[in-house]
Amino acid sequence: MNSTRPPRRPLWKRTWMRVVLVVLAGGASALWFTRPEPPPPPLASGVPMKAIVYHDYGPPDVLRLEVVDKPLPREDQVLIRIRAAAANPLDWHYIRGTPYVMRMESGFGQPKDPGVGADMAGVVVATGSNVTQFKPGDEVFGTVNGAFAEYALTTERRIAPKPASLTFEQAAGVPVAALTALQGLRDKGRIQPGQKVLINGSSGGVGTFAVQIAKSLGAEVTGICSTRNLELVRSLGADHVIDYTQEDFAESGQQYDLIVDNVGNRSLSDYRRVLKSKGTYVLIGGGGPDNGKWLGPLATMLKVLVVSPFVSQDLTTLMASIRQDDLRLLGELIESNQVRPVIDRTYPLSEAAEAIRYLETGRARGKVIITMENGAAY
Repeated sequence: MNSTRPPRRPLWKRTWMRVVLVVLAGGASALWFTRPEPPPPPLASGVPMKAIVYHDYGPPDVLRLEVVDKPLPREDQVLIRIRAAAANPLDWHYIRGTPYVMRMESGFGQPKDPGVGADMAGVVVATGSNVTQFKPGDEVFGTVNGAFAEYALTTERRIAPKPASLTFEQAAGVPVAALTALQGLRDKGRIQPGQKVLINGSSGGVGTFAVQIAKSLGAEVTGICSTRNLELVRSLGADHVIDYTQEDFAESGQQYDLIVDNVGNRSLSDYRRVLKSKGTYVLIGGGGPDNGKWLGPLATMLKVLVVSPFVSQDLTTLMASIRQDDLRLLGELIESNQVRPVIDRTYPLSEAAEAIRYLETGRARGKVIITMENGAAY
């Protein structure tokens, strides 16, 4: 009996298509992993506050400082008076709406959520009836939806007590970058004491934390950075530092157990050449505003996941998560002087566009911080 069912695609084609779909879905999630699920419409307070917002996609010039309604917490929410926030590559991805695949979540024609920023440190001012871990007056750090504002809402699982030894500005620089470094090394990299670890982009937001956390976990750390950042990376505890303007790590003859790549600026074959046969390569980030409007860093993620099943090395990407237990662990590492945030520049809220513009250059050493000029003005 003849069937009218069309012939199935060859296995290799079916496998390829599945990989593409997984990477597009998973990679896109990696870009907005820190952004909490959009909450229900906030309860109206009738009290004004200042916030940075954007109503159209584009360069940092689309950001506006506006007076908006101060939110009120629902049953499971915490209202925080923001004392400082941090800029992340995640922010300019949202502001520009690139790679375009992100707009499936953030809105096609214009952004669904006008708020900007995720990282913050501040003081709890009100809590919903179901919140049990925090009370007004508690100093906290973590992530919110719309951190570039005088007040913002979040849930208690996305915040933790602020380390007492840090200022609000320092604490605001910790959450996204440090969680990414921790989970990249520990969860994806399965780092072990005595291993040789190579960190590409060791002077940036994630890189400065990765160097310190890897050292705290007993690894022998090599950092790759530019000439002007050599002493900074050494001061963070790196055992060896490679100046990429003078030396090609791929030609060094060294072999590493783990590579954490925050830049994605070299070919996968270059990384594999210096990675041990059973070593692990973790791709965390890479690319700038002009790299790949449609897929951006997702294209490199795709290459990693396509090659990985066919080699002995473990090639993987990272989709980090905001976990309160990891925020608390980072707080412990900070209080024990094993980890410290590195702050490059600080901008007032009114100059948030300049902060994002500077971050987009790729030259930031550590974190770029946004402060509330006079605390909460209303």
